[in-house]
Amino acid sequence: MTYSKEELLEAKRQIDSTLHKLRETVKTLEGKDDPSRCRSQITLAKRRTEAFAIALSLIERELARISE
Repeated sequence: MTYSKEELLEAKRQIDSTLHKLRETVKTLEGKDDPSRCRSQITLAKRRTEAFAIALSLIERELARISE
């Protein structure tokens, strides 16, 4: 499937925003008095962070290819 540069830039912007929120969520959960009670939420947020980071990398690769 082919995406326009504008679509990729918007997707990148949205993923950047979501990544920021997820990283802040992890910090908040890990900073709780008993973070072990939030272990599943922390794990989920970290896994989502990794998945979004991969997606962001692929979008950036595609944007670089388009710009060539």
